[in-house]
Amino acid sequence: MRGRCFTEALENEQHKSSNGDVPPEATREDVFDHTYKEKEGPKPPVVIVWRNVILMSLLHISALYGIFLIPSASSLTLLWSTLCFFISALGITAGAHRLWSHRSYKASLPLRVFLGIANTMAFQNDIYEWARDHRVHHKYSETDADPHNAVRGFFFAHIGWLLVRKHPDVIEKGRKLELNDLLSDKVVMFQRKYYKPSVLLMCFFIPTIVPWYMWGESLLVSYFVPALLRYTLVLNATWLVNSAAHMWGNKPYDKNINPRENKFVTFSAIGEGFHNYHHTFPYDYATSEFGCKLNLTTCFIDFMCFLGLAKDCKRVSHELVLARVQRTGDGSHRSG
Repeated sequence: MRGRCFTEALENEQHKSSNGDVPPEATREDVFDHTYKEKEGPKPPVVIVWRNVILMSLLHISALYGIFLIPSASSLTLLWSTLCFFISALGITAGAHRLWSHRSYKASLPLRVFLGIANTMAFQNDIYEWARDHRVHHKYSETDADPHNAVRGFFFAHIGWLLVRKHPDVIEKGRKLELNDLLSDKVVMFQRKYYKPSVLLMCFFIPTIVPWYMWGESLLVSYFVPALLRYTLVLNATWLVNSAAHMWGNKPYDKNINPRENKFVTFSAIGEGFHNYHHTFPYDYATSEFGCKLNLTTCFIDFMCFLGLAKDCKRVSHELVLARVQRTGDGSHRSG
């Protein structure tokens, strides 16, 4: 039916990698590249970006103050903060990640505009840069060319990678990716062109001004809770996918890669914690074998399909999942 998501039984296993079984009809930039070899010799020196260190420190101190202010916030302000959290998170999970990085489904212009606005509210670099770096992460996972290489430890994978200069291989490999789909997307390019002023508007001004103007919340609470605390929580929820979900959990689909299934990350990142599955089958729009179960992002995309705003959702057949489990899983797979 027009506008409804469909299942692609991607059963052809011609193209395999440690990143999963790749649809043979398309050359993808999010599949692990076995040909990459790290350069021999000493690693380049770590260059700290002190501006980022100071800004991130101030942000997290402000978020702690925001926690202190929660008891003085009205119930409407807390509901508004929660709504802003979910809108921001969807801009990353359903937008920058599943739509623009992996092209796992197709979105209509109204949905792409909404996800672009939501992504701006999340303030985690513009869509183009986010998707480019994420494709590099999948293609060179846990190597020097991975922007947040978890082999370098939890802190680096979580936030440290944003506090230092990128490894030269990350920059080099990012420049070589084929990104015409992003360059030709008018929503992506519009957001990139007007990113700085739109971030001020969507990430800070609107979350602050709505509770102050609409129901008389104090500006102090409006700024530190719906704006700064909410922003910090969304950041850390996203970062946990890069850190915790690459270090702790089981590997039911591929025991040969670092990403894990992590329930806490699944909860905090609204469905992104099925990470062993996702790196095994990066093109599956649900990022999970279990559809909407513990996966609010998949529920959202399914609802958009129901409304006719999304379609052509790529899905891995159950038979292919089971075949992969038997071939490379760690024995921890459960059917539900």
